[in-house]
Amino acid sequence: MTHTLTLPGPFDPHVHLRGMDWAHKGTFASETAAALAGGYWAVLDMPNTPPTTTDPAALAAKLDALGRDAVCDWGVYFGASQDDNTAAYTQITGPVCGLKIINNATTGSLLIRDQAMRARHYAAWPGRKPIAVHAEAETVADILALVRQYRKPTHFCHISLADEIRLLRAAKEDGLPVTAGVTPHHLLLTQDDIGALGALGYMKPELSTKADQQALWDGIARGVVDVVESDHAPHTREEKASARPPGGVPGLETTLPLLCTAVREGRLTLERLVELVALRPQAIFGVRPDAATYTVVDLDAAGTITGANLHTLCGWTPFEGMQVTGKVREVWIRGRKVYDGERVLAAPGSGVNLYRAERGAP
Repeated sequence: MTHTLTLPGPFDPHVHLRGMDWAHKGTFASETAAALAGGYWAVLDMPNTPPTTTDPAALAAKLDALGRDAVCDWGVYFGASQDDNTAAYTQITGPVCGLKIINNATTGSLLIRDQAMRARHYAAWPGRKPIAVHAEAETVADILALVRQYRKPTHFCHISLADEIRLLRAAKEDGLPVTAGVTPHHLLLTQDDIGALGALGYMKPELSTKADQQALWDGIARGVVDVVESDHAPHTREEKASARPPGGVPGLETTLPLLCTAVREGRLTLERLVELVALRPQAIFGVRPDAATYTVVDLDAAGTITGANLHTLCGWTPFEGMQVTGKVREVWIRGRKVYDGERVLAAPGSGVNLYRAERGAP
């Protein structure tokens, strides 16, 4: 008898969709199709793909483009800028899922190294929608100081180091409003894999040690980690093979099979899997699917991860050749089957902004 798991609206709060100025890497249609093929009902898109989502006009353009092309449900972050765009916050908080502050490893005005400017953004951000942060190493402590001061819900993206887990565990014990995400590539790959992967294993934060990796699994077991998020960020093979390869890997279609394999191997319980990919991200970002929105996963189906079989336009994966047990068989959104295990059945534009009601839409 086949064992299946029905997940209530898997939800990835950390993806970098392509399209617009980066349509050669992927489109809103192709990458949201990858989300459905990966079992996801909805994704939240980061602001650091051009044109960067740091002003109301850029936000409006992205909302319109996603509205035309997306096949899964979605939300978008607004990006904090070193150039101080806090005056825009009162205009844009309705249709966005939260604010993103990038404190390490990016370029342009989105990189905020100055603690006083970070504090300015924390002070200005209205309401209770989360602030999502890219913070690495000692910067985690800097951001935690702001959380302690302003008490605004903060989600720490793609935590990758043992010291970061330690800081966040202490912050949670102190009652600070913080949550943490980790990625499959940090859970399953280490710096020992870089020799074989080459630039296909280059991402930010970079792969670390086996001790750091074990700390992430311990963080999952102890409840320090709230979410497994893909940090889906595809680039073309040609870009990855260049002299200055960009950081980032695709991950939407491989996350669930990899986590189901971890369940089979005894590293994760099914109950914890449901929390990490559905219940906790929904709670953190204030969304809840209806009962007719769900994903069916075949827990017994064995297979091999192959880039050529992915829906993401880039067509490669750092997990190439990995044996997995677990396959997405069906995805349903609001009572309509949108993925049948092989084909995406949803039409472009059928996905909706999860925060659309705040724009005055029905």
